[in-house]
Amino acid sequence: MYLGVPKEVFPGEARVALTPESAKQLQKLGYDCLLQSGAGAAAGFSDAAYREAGVELLDTADALWAKADIIAKVRQPEDAEIGYLAKGKTLISFFNPGGNQDGLEKAKASGANVIAMEMVPRISRAQKMDALSSMANIAGYRAVIEAGNNFGRFFTGQITAAGKVPPAKVLVVGAGVAGLAAIGTSTSLGAVTYAFDVRPEVAEQVESMGAEFVYLDFKEEQQDGAATGGYASVSSPEFREAQLAKFRELAPDIDIVITTALIPNRPAPKLWLEDMVKAMKPGSVIVDLAAERGGNAEGTVADEKVVTENGVT
Repeated sequence: MYLGVPKEVFPGEARVALTPESAKQLQKLGYDCLLQSGAGAAAGFSDAAYREAGVELLDTADALWAKADIIAKVRQPEDAEIGYLAKGKTLISFFNPGGNQDGLEKAKASGANVIAMEMVPRISRAQKMDALSSMANIAGYRAVIEAGNNFGRFFTGQITAAGKVPPAKVLVVGAGVAGLAAIGTSTSLGAVTYAFDVRPEVAEQVESMGAEFVYLDFKEEQQDGAATGGYASVSSPEFREAQLAKFRELAPDIDIVITTALIPNRPAPKLWLEDMVKAMKPGSVIVDLAAERGGNAEGTVADEKVVTENGVT
């Protein structure tokens, strides 16, 4: 049985669904592995490394989709890729069935099997297959590294013969998988780290990692922002106003803001507004992990570095 991996067609996507190491493991299970030539280059895996691992390389996507029984990829398939599906084939990828009705109908009409990786339940025994969490973990870590790269000072405080430098103050908005990874990285680098989330039960997790949970002075019966699958749910207008008021209070003192708030198949909620950006000190940094869905911060442009008039990156 052939398992094939095509080159990702989404602009800027560097990931690949098969590494030389995972190819060796799959071959032990009895699969023959195929790869479109160049598919791993952006991820740092050469065609030679795949050949050495026993992977057969094919020149074109057409050839790969035609020969493979199982196709594994990272991004949600585009229309042209769904057109390759046929009865008896199986596609394993992110698919977003909740917000990709058109793709779902086309896949159904093809007679193929589709396994949507974002539908893996977030439970202990499924952790090895929880691709959403593994990607979010990397994103949270990377957000702090990107912030540090764009921030002009130390994360940790410094006391030297030349003087004293205070530690950076970092606010992480959203303490899901990405947020907790960002908190862990930020605290390990020595920053004073704060975190906010609409789910009160995550306060203990935040504090166990050395950060301070930001509480709201807000009373509402059973205010709990948790939804199924570990995501936040939509907050009430009153809760949102209390949340924004707290962010306005914090903005002048915070050096780095990392926003991670997403609700599946909805535009990203706007949480860090223009007036908050203007209240921040020059040299401050905002890293918006919700950029692909419109961003949590006003002024965010996906995949672009924006510097405001008051010097906030």
